Amino acid sequence: MSTATGTATENTTTIAKVGQPAPDFNMPSTKNIETLKENVKLSDYKGKWLILLFYPLDFTFVCPTELIHFSDRLEELNGVGAEVVGVSTDSVHSHRAWLKTPVDQNGISGVKYPIASDVGGKLARQYNILVDEANIALRGLFIINPEGVLQYSVVHDLNIGRSVDETLRVLQGLQTGGLCAADWKPGQENLKV
Repeated sequence: MSTATGTATENTTTIAKVGQPAPDFNMPSTKNIETLKENVKLSDYKGKWLILLFYPLDFTFVCPTELIHFSDRLEELNGVGAEVVGVSTDSVHSHRAWLKTPVDQNGISGVKYPIASDVGGKLARQYNILVDEANIALRGLFIINPEGVLQYSVVHDLNIGRSVDETLRVLQGLQTGGLCAADWKPGQENLKV
């Protein structure tokens, strides 16, 4: 809560807003799948575009399709300067088990980016996507620019997966720094004003 002078009078949770600095984080992850002792931090991605890919739960049905598709296109995403971090409220031990489960057994073996553990739901709450009664996150996708500012936010209900093509289109549009018309595609000119 703020006073008229703009000073903080109590410690409040940061809520993510497009155009504002992204909430900081430091979460256990699968960066080192064997030890699980390497956290992911927002500061790890300073100078890079970051896609935070929240999903509800490990070992479910829509989630592996998304995580695998983003992994399959990771080289393309990296090619435009972006990194990906998956996030759910499951433990890193659950993430590791899922990463070691073959795809034909509903696993995500081969996913090439880290999966972070937001067990208490703190980051999901800051992005306003936590379903409190179930302690799971909605399907939120957030793009953070190299300066750490949230540039894009989209949230899907639990039953609808996200599109890598649309994520790439939006990311490349943001990277132009200009005005992108509806259905703008990479290679097209920006709007002139």
